[in-house]
Amino acid sequence: MQKITPFLWFDNQAEEAANFYTSIFKNSKVTSVTRYDEAGAKATGRPKGTAMTVAFQLEGQEFVALNGGPHFKFTEAISFFVNCKTQEEVDYYWEKLSEGGDERAQQCGWLKDKYGLSWQVVPTALVEMLQDKDAAKAKRVMEAMLKMIKIDIKTLKQAYDKKE
Repeated sequence: MQKITPFLWFDNQAEEAANFYTSIFKNSKVTSVTRYDEAGAKATGRPKGTAMTVAFQLEGQEFVALNGGPHFKFTEAISFFVNCKTQEEVDYYWEKLSEGGDERAQQCGWLKDKYGLSWQVVPTALVEMLQDKDAAKAKRVMEAMLKMIKIDIKTLKQAYDKKE
């Protein structure tokens, strides 16, 4: 068991969301579901037998989702960063995670999924180029990235290699 586990509060979609996320990421699975019993149902107003918490793993990272009611919503203050090695990976995760999500795409590789959770789908090449010791190259990459919604590695590489 890992020391720190992200705990995600949903209204009533915890099990659906866990199944959605585990369908997208390889090496992922739902590990357990705890359901409301009579006492829990009475205390919360949730129907007996519905999911209370859902434990799941994405690429070995443990998460717990709670059906806690409509009291709290996700904000962009918390997001999950998805490292991608190729443009194909960027495209895959972008398409899958944004399916049914907020139509107003965000900037610089950020998206909001259909549950309101924010994700950053980012190629590792971007991080490497931004950390280049050549400040002019890094600056060109940053300027190119700031114009993007979904990150495009080819366009970043063109900015990086551009001769001034």
